[in-house]
Amino acid sequence: MIFEALSVGFIATNCYIVASEVSKRGMVIDPGAEAKAILKEIERLKLKISLVVITHSHFDHLGAVKALVDATGAKFAIGAGPLKAAPGAFTKMVSAMTGGSTKTPDPDMVLTDGDVIDIDDLHFNVLFTPGHSPDEISLYGHGILFSGDTLFNSGIGRTDFPGCSYEQLEESIKNKLYTLPDNTIVYPGHGPETTIGDEKRGNPFIR
Repeated sequence: MIFEALSVGFIATNCYIVASEVSKRGMVIDPGAEAKAILKEIERLKLKISLVVITHSHFDHLGAVKALVDATGAKFAIGAGPLKAAPGAFTKMVSAMTGGSTKTPDPDMVLTDGDVIDIDDLHFNVLFTPGHSPDEISLYGHGILFSGDTLFNSGIGRTDFPGCSYEQLEESIKNKLYTLPDNTIVYPGHGPETTIGDEKRGNPFIR
Protein backbone atom coordinates (compact mmCIF):
# COMPACT_ATOMS: atom_id res chain seq x y z
CA MET A 1 0.00 0.00 0.00
CA ILE A 2 1.18 3.49 -0.88
CA PHE A 3 0.72 5.86 2.06
CA GLU A 4 1.52 9.56 2.44
CA ALA A 5 0.53 12.05 5.13
CA LEU A 6 0.53 15.82 4.80
CA SER A 7 -0.20 18.51 7.37
CA VAL A 8 -2.32 21.20 5.71
CA GLY A 9 -3.93 24.49 6.64
CA PHE A 10 -3.56 26.78 9.63
CA ILE A 11 -5.06 24.20 12.01
CA ALA A 12 -2.57 21.58 10.77
CA THR A 13 -5.09 19.03 9.57
CA ASN A 14 -3.70 15.63 8.64
CA CYS A 15 -4.49 14.81 5.02
CA TYR A 16 -3.82 11.24 3.94
CA ILE A 17 -3.17 9.79 0.49
CA VAL A 18 -3.67 6.02 0.23
CA ALA A 19 -3.28 3.99 -2.94
CA SER A 20 -2.77 0.51 -4.32
CA GLU A 21 0.82 -0.48 -5.03
CA VAL A 22 -0.44 -2.52 -7.98
CA SER A 23 -2.82 -0.19 -9.79
CA LYS A 24 -1.67 3.19 -8.41
CA ARG A 25 -5.33 4.04 -7.82
CA GLY A 26 -6.29 5.48 -4.48
CA MET A 27 -8.08 8.02 -2.34
CA VAL A 28 -7.47 11.23 -0.45
CA ILE A 29 -8.80 11.53 3.09
CA ASP A 30 -9.55 14.93 4.66
CA PRO A 31 -8.07 17.43 2.20
CA GLY A 32 -8.55 20.39 4.51
CA ALA A 33 -6.52 22.97 2.58
CA GLU A 34 -3.51 23.48 0.29
CA ALA A 35 -4.90 21.74 -2.78
CA LYS A 36 -1.77 22.55 -4.80
CA ALA A 37 0.47 20.76 -2.31
CA ILE A 38 -1.79 17.71 -2.26
CA LEU A 39 -1.99 17.58 -6.05
CA LYS A 40 1.77 17.96 -6.31
CA GLU A 41 2.21 14.91 -4.06
CA ILE A 42 -0.32 12.93 -6.11
CA GLU A 43 1.59 13.82 -9.26
CA ARG A 44 4.94 12.91 -7.68
CA LEU A 45 3.57 9.49 -6.75
CA LYS A 46 1.99 9.08 -10.21
CA LEU A 47 -1.39 8.19 -8.73
CA LYS A 48 -4.92 8.13 -10.09
CA ILE A 49 -7.26 9.38 -7.35
CA SER A 50 -10.69 7.83 -7.66
CA LEU A 51 -12.18 8.94 -4.33
CA VAL A 52 -11.99 11.93 -1.98
CA VAL A 53 -13.36 11.20 1.50
CA ILE A 54 -13.92 13.46 4.48
CA THR A 55 -14.25 12.02 7.97
CA HIS A 56 -16.61 14.85 8.93
CA SER A 57 -17.94 18.13 7.64
CA HIS A 58 -15.87 20.68 9.58
CA PHE A 59 -14.20 23.34 7.45
CA ASP A 60 -10.64 22.28 8.30
CA HIS A 61 -11.23 18.85 6.74
CA LEU A 62 -12.89 19.85 3.47
CA GLY A 63 -11.39 23.12 2.25
CA ALA A 64 -9.58 21.55 -0.71
CA VAL A 65 -12.27 19.05 -1.71
CA LYS A 66 -13.61 20.97 -4.70
CA ALA A 67 -10.15 21.66 -6.15
CA LEU A 68 -9.17 18.00 -5.83
CA VAL A 69 -12.42 16.70 -7.32
CA ASP A 70 -12.16 19.15 -10.20
CA ALA A 71 -8.51 18.28 -10.88
CA THR A 72 -8.73 14.50 -10.55
CA GLY A 73 -12.30 13.64 -11.54
CA ALA A 74 -12.60 11.66 -8.30
CA LYS A 75 -15.91 10.90 -6.63
CA PHE A 76 -16.62 12.66 -3.34
CA ALA A 77 -17.79 10.71 -0.27
CA ILE A 78 -19.11 11.83 3.11
CA GLY A 79 -20.56 10.14 6.17
CA ALA A 80 -24.33 9.95 6.30
CA GLY A 81 -25.09 11.38 9.70
CA PRO A 82 -28.36 13.32 9.68
CA LEU A 83 -27.99 14.43 6.05
CA LYS A 84 -28.41 11.11 4.30
CA ALA A 85 -31.79 11.81 2.72
CA ALA A 86 -31.74 15.47 1.72
CA PRO A 87 -30.32 16.37 -1.72
CA GLY A 88 -28.22 19.51 -1.51
CA ALA A 89 -28.30 19.54 2.29
CA PHE A 90 -24.56 19.00 2.60
CA THR A 91 -23.52 21.93 0.41
CA LYS A 92 -26.10 24.20 2.07
CA MET A 93 -24.80 23.22 5.50
CA VAL A 94 -21.16 23.86 4.58
CA SER A 95 -22.06 27.21 3.06
CA ALA A 96 -23.94 28.19 6.22
CA MET A 97 -21.08 27.05 8.48
CA THR A 98 -18.41 28.92 6.52
CA GLY A 99 -20.38 32.01 5.52
CA GLY A 100 -20.20 30.91 1.91
CA SER A 101 -16.40 31.06 1.87
CA THR A 102 -15.95 27.32 1.26
CA LYS A 103 -17.46 25.74 -1.83
CA THR A 104 -17.95 21.97 -1.96
CA PRO A 105 -19.56 19.71 -4.54
CA ASP A 106 -22.55 17.61 -3.70
CA PRO A 107 -21.37 14.18 -2.51
CA ASP A 108 -21.40 11.28 -4.97
CA MET A 109 -21.40 8.72 -2.15
CA VAL A 110 -22.97 8.80 1.30
CA LEU A 111 -21.28 6.28 3.56
CA THR A 112 -23.01 4.50 6.43
CA ASP A 113 -21.80 2.17 9.16
CA GLY A 114 -20.73 -1.16 7.71
CA ASP A 115 -20.06 0.09 4.19
CA VAL A 116 -16.78 -0.92 2.58
CA ILE A 117 -14.59 1.29 0.39
CA ASP A 118 -12.98 -0.93 -2.26
CA ILE A 119 -10.21 0.42 -4.47
CA ASP A 120 -8.70 -2.57 -6.26
CA ASP A 121 -6.78 -4.47 -3.55
CA LEU A 122 -7.51 -1.88 -0.85
CA HIS A 123 -10.52 -2.40 1.41
CA PHE A 124 -11.56 -0.06 4.22
CA ASN A 125 -14.55 -0.58 6.50
CA VAL A 126 -16.65 2.46 7.36
CA LEU A 127 -17.32 2.95 11.07
CA PHE A 128 -19.94 5.50 12.11
CA THR A 129 -18.30 7.35 15.03
CA PRO A 130 -20.36 10.45 15.91
CA GLY A 131 -19.73 12.66 18.91
CA HIS A 132 -17.29 15.31 17.71
CA SER A 133 -19.53 15.74 14.67
CA PRO A 134 -22.90 14.10 13.96
CA ASP A 135 -21.68 12.82 10.57
CA GLU A 136 -18.25 11.59 11.69
CA ILE A 137 -16.89 8.37 10.23
CA SER A 138 -13.66 6.46 10.71
CA LEU A 139 -12.05 4.14 8.16
CA TYR A 140 -10.45 0.84 9.15
CA GLY A 141 -8.46 -1.59 7.03
CA HIS A 142 -5.06 -3.18 6.53
CA GLY A 143 -4.20 -2.76 10.22
CA ILE A 144 -4.71 1.01 10.23
CA LEU A 145 -7.49 3.35 11.32
CA PHE A 146 -8.21 6.84 10.05
CA SER A 147 -10.00 8.24 13.07
CA GLY A 148 -10.74 11.81 11.97
CA ASP A 149 -11.33 13.94 15.05
CA THR A 150 -12.85 11.12 17.08
CA LEU A 151 -9.64 9.83 18.65
CA PHE A 152 -6.25 11.52 18.94
CA ASN A 153 -2.92 10.57 20.46
CA SER A 154 -3.78 10.98 24.17
CA GLY A 155 -6.84 13.02 23.30
CA ILE A 156 -10.32 13.14 21.81
CA GLY A 157 -12.25 15.53 19.59
CA ARG A 158 -13.93 18.60 21.05
CA THR A 159 -17.54 18.23 22.08
CA ASP A 160 -18.45 21.87 22.73
CA PHE A 161 -19.65 22.60 19.18
CA PRO A 162 -23.33 22.49 18.15
CA GLY A 163 -24.33 18.90 17.41
CA CYS A 164 -21.52 17.45 19.52
CA SER A 165 -21.91 15.05 22.43
CA TYR A 166 -19.26 13.71 24.81
CA GLU A 167 -21.47 10.75 25.69
CA GLN A 168 -21.87 9.87 22.03
CA LEU A 169 -18.14 10.30 21.41
CA GLU A 170 -17.28 8.06 24.36
CA GLU A 171 -19.68 5.41 23.07
CA SER A 172 -18.16 5.62 19.58
CA ILE A 173 -14.64 5.15 20.92
CA LYS A 174 -15.46 2.36 23.35
CA ASN A 175 -17.84 0.40 21.12
CA LYS A 176 -16.30 0.96 17.68
CA LEU A 177 -12.62 1.86 18.02
CA TYR A 178 -11.48 0.16 21.22
CA THR A 179 -12.83 -3.15 19.90
CA LEU A 180 -10.19 -3.11 17.14
CA PRO A 181 -6.89 -5.00 17.64
CA ASP A 182 -4.50 -3.27 20.03
CA ASN A 183 -1.79 -3.09 17.36
CA THR A 184 -4.02 -1.08 15.01
CA ILE A 185 -2.16 2.08 13.99
CA VAL A 186 -4.34 5.16 14.43
CA TYR A 187 -3.90 8.09 12.05
CA PRO A 188 -5.95 10.96 13.48
CA GLY A 189 -7.21 14.17 11.95
CA HIS A 190 -4.63 16.20 13.87
CA GLY A 191 -1.40 15.37 15.62
CA PRO A 192 0.85 12.29 15.67
CA GLU A 193 -0.14 8.69 15.13
CA THR A 194 -0.80 6.27 17.95
CA THR A 195 -2.19 2.76 18.44
CA ILE A 196 -5.47 1.46 19.79
CA GLY A 197 -3.61 -0.36 22.57
CA ASP A 198 -1.78 2.78 23.69
CA GLU A 199 -5.01 4.76 23.80
CA LYS A 200 -6.88 2.06 25.73
CA ARG A 201 -4.09 2.06 28.31
CA GLY A 202 -3.34 5.75 28.56
CA ASN A 203 -5.93 8.09 27.03
CA PRO A 204 -7.02 10.25 29.99
CA PHE A 205 -10.35 11.25 28.44
CA ILE A 206 -11.82 7.77 27.94
CA ARG A 207 -11.74 5.18 30.71
